[in-house]
Amino acid sequence: MKYHLFYVALFISISSFAQIQTPDQFLGYSLGSHFTPHHKVADYFRQTAAASATNTKLIEYGKTNEGRPLMVAVVSSPENIAKLEQIRSNNLVLATGTNNSIDLANQPAILWLSYNVHGNEANSTETAMKMLYTLVSGSNKPATEWLKNTVVIIDPCLNPDGRDRYVNYFNSVVGKTPNSDPLSREHIEPWPGGRPNHYYFDLNRDWAWQTQVESQQRLALYNQWMPQVHVDFHEQSYNEPYYFAPAAEPVHQDITPWQKSFQVVVGKNNAKYFDAEGWQYFTKERFDLLYPSYGDTYPLYNGSIGMTYEQGGIRAGLSVVTNDGDTLTLKDRIAHHFTTGMSTLEITSLNHQKLLEEYKKYFQQELANSPGIYKSYVIKATNLSRLKKLAELLTKNKIEFAFGGDKTGRGYDYDTQKEENFSISRNDLIVNIQQPRAVLANVLLEPQTFVTDSNTYDITAWALPYVYGLKGYASKESIRGKFPAIDEPKIINTVVEKPLAWLFSWGTREDAQVLTALQKENIKVRQADQPFSVNGKDYPAGTLIVLRAENEKTIKGMNDKIAFITKMFDKPIQAVSSGFVEKGKDFGSNVYPLLKQPKIAIVSGMEVSSLAFGEAWFFLEHDLNLSPSIINAKDLNNLDINKVNTLILPDGTYSAFIGDGLTAWLNKGGRLILMEDAIESVIEKKGFDIKKKEVAVKKDEKPEANKLLFKDKDKDDFETTIPGAIYKINLDATHPFSYGLGKFYYTLKTDRKIYEPFVKGWNVGLINDKSLMAGIVGKKAREELKAGLLIGVQDFGRGQVVYLASDPLFRNFWESGKTLFGNVIFCGY
Repeated sequence: MKYHLFYVALFISISSFAQIQTPDQFLGYSLGSHFTPHHKVADYFRQTAAASATNTKLIEYGKTNEGRPLMVAVVSSPENIAKLEQIRSNNLVLATGTNNSIDLANQPAILWLSYNVHGNEANSTETAMKMLYTLVSGSNKPATEWLKNTVVIIDPCLNPDGRDRYVNYFNSVVGKTPNSDPLSREHIEPWPGGRPNHYYFDLNRDWAWQTQVESQQRLALYNQWMPQVHVDFHEQSYNEPYYFAPAAEPVHQDITPWQKSFQVVVGKNNAKYFDAEGWQYFTKERFDLLYPSYGDTYPLYNGSIGMTYEQGGIRAGLSVVTNDGDTLTLKDRIAHHFTTGMSTLEITSLNHQKLLEEYKKYFQQELANSPGIYKSYVIKATNLSRLKKLAELLTKNKIEFAFGGDKTGRGYDYDTQKEENFSISRNDLIVNIQQPRAVLANVLLEPQTFVTDSNTYDITAWALPYVYGLKGYASKESIRGKFPAIDEPKIINTVVEKPLAWLFSWGTREDAQVLTALQKENIKVRQADQPFSVNGKDYPAGTLIVLRAENEKTIKGMNDKIAFITKMFDKPIQAVSSGFVEKGKDFGSNVYPLLKQPKIAIVSGMEVSSLAFGEAWFFLEHDLNLSPSIINAKDLNNLDINKVNTLILPDGTYSAFIGDGLTAWLNKGGRLILMEDAIESVIEKKGFDIKKKEVAVKKDEKPEANKLLFKDKDKDDFETTIPGAIYKINLDATHPFSYGLGKFYYTLKTDRKIYEPFVKGWNVGLINDKSLMAGIVGKKAREELKAGLLIGVQDFGRGQVVYLASDPLFRNFWESGKTLFGNVIFCGY
């Protein structure tokens, strides 16, 4: 009987091992000879996890916009998998910063490997399959030993929708034999390319902001595990050698000496294996550690060792000839990524206890000695809707906060840029930096980010009070809020049996959603151009007004429709019985114009920045509940004013398409919204009054000699650089585009373009020599941006042209810009 049980157990063990197929066996082709569609990758991960259940756990953590599954495989030794939940729980205790008795010698370190965040950097996902097989099959004896003290989390594809966009295209055009000529069509992706997700967002810049569904679901899982080491696998130009850490300057001052030194340890181990193969690589160049929303910086600001690995290979297909005359294959690229992945696992395992000790110390130090010079951040409740959005962002990132208090304090005023006194009201949001997520909180809130090197890879300013357009103070005092939640104002809706009108507020995303819902019911809505008072209550300019009589002519059941919409969005409504107002103009005045129902089209295609297009598309659908038409640039001159009355040209180049058809559409009453470089397309075109601001050159001024040294030839010209800085735009507070914003608006400026104020048009937003609030701007760029127009409107026949010289929808996290763009869509016709 004993022998029988032994052979049964042996048979089960052998059968289980036999079911673990190599990627080649499962796919039916050699890994690297084809690009694998995402559904096959998902099937391979599911089958492999099922066949190796003793040392693998598969977690499906969500779905993409297009319904593709998001998943990770958690791999370790059978002993660790058996107690995986305890390991995870212990790890989160280490991240609390408390004194605890977790036995670090018996607690595995956690290594998280993220692949294919950019869809057309497609070698990553192929590598993930090889990595999974190697770790679960037992075929690599050193790896089996490393897994005894390490838990590895493999996310095979962070961006399945983008990946399949690339893979489907490539597989549809590649021939029987891959063509290595870079000019071959298989190396030239059509617009928008596979890099972004469904809504054309760059997910590698969305870690902190979590605007996209993939990021939201992934970061929820990430914060349940909080790894000690995180690697983000990428690809760059196929003419570049491999990049791995240590990273380039600038490195944020809150990144610890330990984190920087361990990047060197990992880099040297990677170099050892690359040197043995004669593979080229570089370190300490180009990829810095500043912007907080990358796959390397976000983990670093959360106590991990975050790193980016970059293999040359974007659009390289299965094989491409590089500038050096070498042929780079997909199999080569897989081998390189696989090598650094295994090398990082090795070094994580060899240092697992030190990693855990430093990880524990990191959070303890955050509690004991908070980073930076400020101990508290106080954000005033000047706009409750945007304050709630800020609270949501902090919650997603596990940053602790509270509301209200009875103290007064002193701190840096983000607006005046001076030390000022302040008082704390009941709904003011307070972040005390003495907390486990102190570094991330400080990085997101600090007024000025200290930068050691101008050669940055991304924007250099993102302080949240500017992003949300809220009054804020950074204080050196330790201030704590008293209440866990906002004191919501009670919604008191006045009841009038047969009202003359219903009044709705304006200035928030929810208000815009209410307007959309009203207009979808074909309810006519008016907007106050001036403030007024009725029944003893003051109403600001922008207030929405629904007149009962003019709507009941065509719509039945107005009371029920109004009640349903206000309940849907939990918004207050005031019913009034008379149009005779105490202050301002009566409701019959022309200062209450009827708002057009926007019929919107957005231009897409090769002429357009896919990222800018995606921002507008996503905002209209998700924030305003609108359904825009998507058209091509070649159809700009064929618009029907009855079908499209609002046209958005995102950042792009349209000069060749601006013609008589478009101007005729404008003359009939269309609204044309030109964003960023789209403005350049109409300069000097007939009827368009916009003019570039020219920098005055002094008489007899000679060009300066080039001061750039040859060794710095790859660096930006610091004097002209503006990678991303925050400017304060002074607004015409009476213009409809300013509703909900007031006298000024903070914008993120990423270029040096600025325009002359209009002589006849409306100068809605201007900057001056005191407008720079935060971020890097070179000397020459500062001179160019001393004064000029950034937001303007001109009448064009019965229509309008709107000029937005900076992006109000930047990566969809610039919340105050959404208020501005909502006004541009609905108001001021």
